[in-house]
Amino acid sequence: MPDHIARQFDFLVESDRLKSVDRANVLMDLSRPENSAEHSWHVALQAMTFGASDRAIQMLLVHDLVEIDVGDQPIHLDHDAAALAGAEAQAADRIFGLSPDRDRLMDLWQEFEAGASPDAIMARRMDHSQPLFQVLSAPRPPADHVVIVRNNMDGGRAARLRDEWPEMMAWAEAMLAGKPLPGNDLSRRLRFLAEADALKSVLRANLLIDGSRRENSAEHSWHLALYALAFADLAGPGVDIGRVIRMMLIHDLVEIDVGDVPLHSAAGQAHGSPEIQAAEARAALRIFGLLPDAQAQEFLALWQEFEAAASPDAVFAKSLDRCQPVIQNLLSGGIGWVDYGVTFGDIEARVGRKIIQGAPDLWHWLRPRVQAFFA
Repeated sequence: MPDHIARQFDFLVESDRLKSVDRANVLMDLSRPENSAEHSWHVALQAMTFGASDRAIQMLLVHDLVEIDVGDQPIHLDHDAAALAGAEAQAADRIFGLSPDRDRLMDLWQEFEAGASPDAIMARRMDHSQPLFQVLSAPRPPADHVVIVRNNMDGGRAARLRDEWPEMMAWAEAMLAGKPLPGNDLSRRLRFLAEADALKSVLRANLLIDGSRRENSAEHSWHLALYALAFADLAGPGVDIGRVIRMMLIHDLVEIDVGDVPLHSAAGQAHGSPEIQAAEARAALRIFGLLPDAQAQEFLALWQEFEAAASPDAVFAKSLDRCQPVIQNLLSGGIGWVDYGVTFGDIEARVGRKIIQGAPDLWHWLRPRVQAFFA
C-alpha cells in the first residue's frame, strides 16, 4: 500500500503542471488567459450541471492532462492531426503511467478521444461547447474571439451541435445577435456557470508545486476531484466516489462571495463561527439559486452535506480537502505554513485528525514526511 500511495502522489504531483498550461481563451473578466486545469474544472462542472454521468465527468477531469507535454491546441489554428495524435498518445502513456491505476485512467482518456460511447459523446459535447459559453457569456467578449466562435459554429467542431444540441446553438445565436434571452432552464444553468468563472480569481494561501504563484480555488477544486478519482480505492465502506467528485467540484463555490479562508489563519481556526457559517450559507443560497429551482436545491444539499462532514461521502471528501494542501506545501517550500507560523503540532491537530477519519492510510503515509519537513 505505501508504494501504491507514493505512485499515486507521483501522478497527482505531475498533474499540478496542468495549472501552468495557458489556453487561447481568457477568463470572462478578460484579466488573463484561462489555464487547462481551470478549463477541466469548469467543463466538468458544466457536465454535472447538464446531467452527465459520473463516467463522463471523470473523462473530463483527465481529458486535457496530455497538454502538460503537448500544450493547448487552439481550435482556430491548423494542426498536423496525425502528429498531434501521436504526441498526445505518448503523453498519455507517460503521465498515466506514473499512476498504479494507469490502465483505468488510460481507458477514460482513450474513450473520450474515440468519442463513440454515449458517455464520451456527452463529455465531448460539453468540451466543445464550453469555449462558446466562455466567450459569449463575458460582459465584453473580445471581437477576435467572437469571430473564432462564429467560425467554430459555422464550420468547426461545434457545427455538429446544431443537430446534437439545438437549444444551446439557439442560445449562442441569440447572444451573437444581441437578442434577449429566454428565462428558461438552459439560460439559468449558463448564468450559474458564468458566475462560477469568478472562482478562477479566488487565490489560496498555498502555492503551485513549482512555487511560481498562488493556487486558485478553481484549480484546487479540479485537483481535489482528481484526488478523489485517484484514491477511490482508499475510500471506506459506503462511499460513492461519483458523489465525492461532485462535492469537490462545487465545495468552494461560496468563496466567490466570501473568499478563501486559510485553514491556519485566525479566521480559519474559527471557521465554525456563526459569522463565517452565515456568510457561506448566504453565498450558497445566492450562487446555487441561479440554477433552476429543483437543481438549486440538489446542489445546495450536496454542498451542505460536505460542510456537515457526517456522511461517508463527505468524511472522505473532507479528508482529501485536507490532504491536497499538505502536498502543495511540502513540495513548494511550505510558504503557506510559514506565513501563518504553522507547527507540526498544528498540522497534526487541524489536518491529520480530519484525514485519518476518512483516509487513514493517507495520513500514515503523509505524517512522517510532514514531521521531517518541520524537523
